[in-house]
Amino acid sequence: MQTPTPPPTSEAQKTPAAMKSVDLFQGQKSIDIEHKGNIYRLQTTKQGKLILTK
Repeated sequence: MQTPTPPPTSEAQKTPAAMKSVDLFQGQKSIDIEHKGNIYRLQTTKQGKLILTK
């Protein structure tokens, strides 16, 4: 008896990959992210938190 094969998953159903903030920032305090034609700024605070602004 064979184990049933699950149906293929679409891109939208996959779990997003986690990235480390140190890899994103590469020593900088802020980075710009382009999303759907808009620029957003992601920055770290002195307390180590993240702020995303448009």
